[in-house]
Amino acid sequence: MNAHGTPRFLITRLSAVGDCILTTPVASALRRHFPNAFIAWIVQGGTASILEGHPAIDRLIIVKKGWMRSPHELACVRSALRALQFDVAIDPQSLTKSAVAAWLSGAPRRIGFARPIGRELAPLLNNHTLASQATHVVDCYLELLQPLGVAPVPATFEIPVLPEAARFASEFLTTAHLQGGFAMINPGAGWDSKLWPAERYGKVARWLGEQANLPSLVVWSGPREHEWAKTIIARSGGHALLAPSTTLPQLAALAAKARIFVGSDTGPLHLAAAMGTPCVGLYGPTRPEVCGPYGENHQTIQAFYQDGSSRERRGRDNRAMQAITVDAVCDACATILRRAQRSAA
Repeated sequence: MNAHGTPRFLITRLSAVGDCILTTPVASALRRHFPNAFIAWIVQGGTASILEGHPAIDRLIIVKKGWMRSPHELACVRSALRALQFDVAIDPQSLTKSAVAAWLSGAPRRIGFARPIGRELAPLLNNHTLASQATHVVDCYLELLQPLGVAPVPATFEIPVLPEAARFASEFLTTAHLQGGFAMINPGAGWDSKLWPAERYGKVARWLGEQANLPSLVVWSGPREHEWAKTIIARSGGHALLAPSTTLPQLAALAAKARIFVGSDTGPLHLAAAMGTPCVGLYGPTRPEVCGPYGENHQTIQAFYQDGSSRERRGRDNRAMQAITVDAVCDACATILRRAQRSAA
């Protein structure tokens, strides 16, 4: 503990949206165990918006994409971090860029993963490395708190619904006549190898409308996903409509109102799960037991796993996703909706 009299923690998870969401239980667990601690999080670019207002985070330190390539930016980041006098840096990302941020902070204790989870220079820059025993990444991240005396705790997601985002969602759902309930479909993914054909999402939307009397709201980000969303709507038999362009906080507010979410392993899936929405996750080049939607209320589908290094899996085609059938996805939706009916009864 330093001169401030309270422990001061830095979480170094810089990207991406889904990974940041899956890391938020670390901040919540720290806050429960150290209620008076100062907890900061260094994050990259627009991803920060999903962490704004998080009840466990005292300070967001936002860096530009590519900050490590600029000596000026490196100096600025170092100065900003050193001024906060951290005792401990916790590095769930455990890559060079996150470990460099931990090292620049001057924190005397830097906790990260040993290889193979810790990659690149991270195991050398972090001075306390752990070999994880858990399977799911959320549980892996929470293991990093064990050296601090934080016993294993159930993961909690506390993604806030910001007031302006809540107003946006309420006004849109009223205008779109979706107050009676809707499914949310997202066709995008960070890797092309994670993509499922838009035409098939359209058939799922049609099934949801015809068999479950549930309209679908198709969310998207960027021009390419916008085109896929229009394809889904065209194939839905009139049972899907296009979401407006949304910020991450607005997407969170909409996801919190959905009865079910359908999509592949990407940020919006993990955001919906964090908001408490049951999810159907489609998996190909990643394993659902490792990075599926966290919790017991979800369904995941994988026809087969495309193995290899992260770089290899990212660059492959989407044949593992193509092997997932429309019927399998509809069956998973039916399972979630039946469960919800039983709970309501």
